[in-house]
Amino acid sequence: MLKIFRRQRQGLPAAEFEALRASVMASAFVGSSTLNGPFESSRGFGITFTRKGLGELTKRFPALAPWLTCSLGAPAIRALTPWWRRVPSRVPNAWYLNLLMVGPGAEVARHIDGTLMGPAGVTDHPPECVSVLYLAVPAATGGMLQLWNGSIPVGLITPKTGEAVHFRGDLAHAVRAFDGPAEARRASLVIEQYFFEPEALARLPAFQLDSRAGFGAYLKDHAARPPKPFELEP
Repeated sequence: MLKIFRRQRQGLPAAEFEALRASVMASAFVGSSTLNGPFESSRGFGITFTRKGLGELTKRFPALAPWLTCSLGAPAIRALTPWWRRVPSRVPNAWYLNLLMVGPGAEVARHIDGTLMGPAGVTDHPPECVSVLYLAVPAATGGMLQLWNGSIPVGLITPKTGEAVHFRGDLAHAVRAFDGPAEARRASLVIEQYFFEPEALARLPAFQLDSRAGFGAYLKDHAARPPKPFELEP
């Protein structure tokens, strides 16, 4: 039977996971979600990047590097693609990373991911796959990830902190609401992984960070970066 999603009981070694979680969840860029529709009740920030922008991403968020190494590109999609359908040249070359934080009672309605289709100027072009790392899952009732292949339910996943799920990008999915204390937050790091032809890829920025946390977040981030070495003009 063809596997259309796979689950990792441990997305990263414990030390690398804790460093990543602390880095993104405490980021000054966390604010109201920049996404619309089913994500309006969530918080977080988003980053668009291509292979050219990967260096900038890891410079700005060094703790992300181990997760990017094991989740981007061919390793993530190989288990979801039968050998007779694998095209060596069709490896993801553009990504949308989204920190998604939801509180009790909030849900993400059924949808198919396609954040980069508009910016790339294409239609009907879902990701090759979607990779999710669960950063924090409160002890609560509900909060399951549900997957559909067309109209057929194919998965109901109860997430756990530290686990990862990779699923085919054309699957519809939803996140059910959970019951818990008002201060509880469920946090996940979602990466939509796309393959675009050169013309569409050229429309995307190499690196772009989107946040509604306010201008102060960008100032704080800039101040935290190491200064560039002084160079005399020729």
